[in-house]
Amino acid sequence: MMKVAIDFGISNTDIAISNGTNVDFFTLPSKKIDHSMLDEIFNHLNIDVKDVDMIAVTGGKSDSLESIYKNIEVIKINETDAIGNGVIEIYSTHEPFLAISAGTGTACIHHQNGEFNYIGGIAIGGGTLGGLSNLALNNLSIDEVTKKAIVGHRDNVDLLIGDVVNDIGVLDSSVTASNFAKLKKADDASEDDIAAAILNMIGEVIGTIAYLNAALCGLNTVHFIGRVSTNEYIKNAIDERLKLVNMQGIFEDNREYGTVIGALKHITTN
Repeated sequence: MMKVAIDFGISNTDIAISNGTNVDFFTLPSKKIDHSMLDEIFNHLNIDVKDVDMIAVTGGKSDSLESIYKNIEVIKINETDAIGNGVIEIYSTHEPFLAISAGTGTACIHHQNGEFNYIGGIAIGGGTLGGLSNLALNNLSIDEVTKKAIVGHRDNVDLLIGDVVNDIGVLDSSVTASNFAKLKKADDASEDDIAAAILNMIGEVIGTIAYLNAALCGLNTVHFIGRVSTNEYIKNAIDERLKLVNMQGIFEDNREYGTVIGALKHITTN
């Protein structure tokens, strides 16, 4: 028999399926959360519900689902717990940690003594990337934006510390002083430069909220999950921000499925 976990994100719905030996992952575009969406998931993945003995759901408005789907129990898991358990599973740790879940938006979860606490979040993430790309780059895909960013020069768009002052303590001259500030007096930046500035800004903001919350928790490492953290350009920007305060970001494989992994862990270990 199979156990199925589903994370209803704002942009993507992630699915993890365990047959007791292996775990397979799938992603579909998010739609309205109801039993018809469950029908669509099982039909799309060609799964016979007779082979499923338990379903775990988290994220979005999944708590509005009925508790039984075609005679299968539907376990509703708080997203904070799913994120925390996902980090424990992916990173094989039970130590205190700060987790950053970087998806459409960004959430910060603190773990200590087996308890998970949501300690804040920001409205910057993959949704920001999609919206700004639509506005400034004619709705290019994330892959297209990233390719442009790699060859772009954000210093044609961003005002850097070196543009403003000669010295400001330990900050390097290449650190951003103001995102997109150079566009106030010029509008001739290339799409490549704008792409670089967009991705960098998202990474900087996530990195900043990560180190501020880690410092509040007395930690010097940050564990990342979420699809946005798998973008190499954004990841590098996060890392550069963490390095400013001598902190380390930890990025493990399959972290884009972190929340659904945590939901699956709940029903496979309890």
